[in-house]
Amino acid sequence: MTSLSSAQPGKASIWPWLVWALVIIGVDQLTKQWILDHYQYGSWTAITGFFNIVRAHNTGAAFSFLADGSGWQRWLFVGIGVAATVLIAWQLKKHPGQKMFCLALSSILGGAIGNVVDRLQHGYVVDFLDFYWGASHFPAFNVADMGITLGAVLLILDEILRAKRAKAQA
Repeated sequence: MTSLSSAQPGKASIWPWLVWALVIIGVDQLTKQWILDHYQYGSWTAITGFFNIVRAHNTGAAFSFLADGSGWQRWLFVGIGVAATVLIAWQLKKHPGQKMFCLALSSILGGAIGNVVDRLQHGYVVDFLDFYWGASHFPAFNVADMGITLGAVLLILDEILRAKRAKAQA
């Protein structure tokens, strides 16, 4: 049995990772379009005592970082997204057999592209998942953000497992 991070030289392909990124992009864009079609900016629907569906626009980055900028941040984040796409595609091509690493990268890739599409199309990212406790709301997020978060967690886990394997071999 091979671990999620082990490589299979000669057999691995970049295509499964690109398909996963496309799935994230597709689900992200479909859900955002549904929100745009059914909700006005700022409107919301209570789902539970801790979760709402809300239409929010984020001109900034994670947690609305730089959202108060005059518009220049749109192009900064598009540029970062394009640079991340190139870097991730190169890493996927270089290491297609490292399963956990590539799942992480392709999750980030799908999320980054999903949010770049929003920035190019609307000038902001459409967020709609609103979790809260009492009067404290976690910043609204979307499917692309979930892909990016999943990818970041998997990258950390992959590195921890790699370090443990290296220590065991030493």
